[in-house]
Amino acid sequence: MRVKTGTVRRARHKKLLKQARGFYSGRRKHFRKAKEQLERSLVYAYRDRRNKKRDFRKLWIIRINAAARLNDLSYSRFMHGLKLANIELDRKILADMAMNEPESFKKLAEASKKALK
Repeated sequence: MRVKTGTVRRARHKKLLKQARGFYSGRRKHFRKAKEQLERSLVYAYRDRRNKKRDFRKLWIIRINAAARLNDLSYSRFMHGLKLANIELDRKILADMAMNEPESFKKLAEASKKALK
């Protein structure tokens, strides 16, 4: 006696096609194309979740460097000075301070310069 997969297959296909909503043309309508595209999309999503962290760190470093140079320091010397002064702020916070609170950032730059001497 053979087993027919009617309802199980339909449920599986429906679940996958629901995930493929928003894809272009047959990639959302045809099961095989949708499955192939979905697998690729999940790979991209996984990869880019990691790249996003890399990109943000790059952005923060650029912002910190720009603000540090306004205070006559390079990025590396500024960060080294903070480390010597035992100021433990991460780059996200430093970049935010550089953008939104230049006076506070200036005080940090002074502390950094002091620690370098």
